[in-house]
Amino acid sequence: MKLLSKLAAAALFTLCAFSAHAGEIAHAMGVTTVPDAPKRIVVLTNEGTEALLALGITPVGAVNSWTGDPWYPHIAEQMAEVTPVGKESAVNLELVAALQPDLILGNKTRQEAIYPQLSAIAPTVFSERLRGDWRVNFKLYAEAVGQAKQGEDILAAFDAEIAALREKLGARTDERVSIVRILAGQIRIYQKDSFSGFILDQIGFNRPPNQDVNEFALRVGKESIPDMEGDRLIYFTYDTGDGEGEKATEEVLNDPLWQSLDVVKAGKVHAVDDVIWNTGGGILAARLMLKDIARIYGVAE
Repeated sequence: MKLLSKLAAAALFTLCAFSAHAGEIAHAMGVTTVPDAPKRIVVLTNEGTEALLALGITPVGAVNSWTGDPWYPHIAEQMAEVTPVGKESAVNLELVAALQPDLILGNKTRQEAIYPQLSAIAPTVFSERLRGDWRVNFKLYAEAVGQAKQGEDILAAFDAEIAALREKLGARTDERVSIVRILAGQIRIYQKDSFSGFILDQIGFNRPPNQDVNEFALRVGKESIPDMEGDRLIYFTYDTGDGEGEKATEEVLNDPLWQSLDVVKAGKVHAVDDVIWNTGGGILAARLMLKDIARIYGVAE
């Protein structure tokens, strides 16, 4: 009853707070009428948080970063006054309601089950997926907050960054780039329908045959290390803070199969930040990923 009363109060507040102008947004869960200029936005995905920050909007509430306390380092300063509302997969509805938002941005993959409760708090817009072409979600969020044109301009600027980097790289994009993520108990060989895979494809890099497919990832063990071969190998580690991810990475790097890879022998292996190359998943991480690639290939200004 306590939660229901809070939801009802929040819904009433939102109704009264609506501006005179509103628009309809088609999204993963249907069509929602949103305020023309929302002031109090709660965002329930990490890539959605990056979208808002890129648009110059600071949400009143956001899901905790997957790692960090509670935010990723590259957004921590901008998020200093934002209230964390739980993980993407475990949103605290009472905290969301207490923030009295006039718009909620979430994702069907993560929060479909709680969409009715969220919609009772405030108009709620859901993106569909959380992999591959992150620009689809960015455009939806920009439209939902009434900044579609600004969103288009930001993406156009990013495309220009991609084109400039592609030109600097030249024939280096002929290299087959292998992408590997190491977690406790699992290794993933990332393919094209992943955050990093999509960006590499936009730049024009080749990929090893087993990664040059429109799928997400191969989930493998150390016995599949030979399948990670490429002209260049980039890996990152997901660690929750307990050290298990780092331990798993050390075991992989010391494995004889890893040491026998031609790319390892050639010294073309690079460790990068998991947040930037995978878990951040948004426009800000994408920009930093481009900087990493420029650094790796020696074309940074």
